[in-house]
Amino acid sequence: MKAHYQDPVQIRRRRIEAGLTQEGLGKKAKVSKAHISMIERGAAGASAPLLSRLAEALECEVADLMPPPIPASVPA
Repeated sequence: MKAHYQDPVQIRRRRIEAGLTQEGLGKKAKVSKAHISMIERGAAGASAPLLSRLAEALECEVADLMPPPIPASVPA
């Protein structure tokens, strides 16, 4: 499976908080509803330009659509 850099859960959460359907977000970001669905399921990735359009449509920063950073392990 291909690694994706965005966090599907964050994208879906922000879409719902914005009161948008997948179709509505797709229209704002200029992609199909099917592509939004695939991104939200983690079945497809989003390019940097698409992440930028998604962030603009969701009124957030691209960083808000990424997974939280993994904490560095503390040596024992």
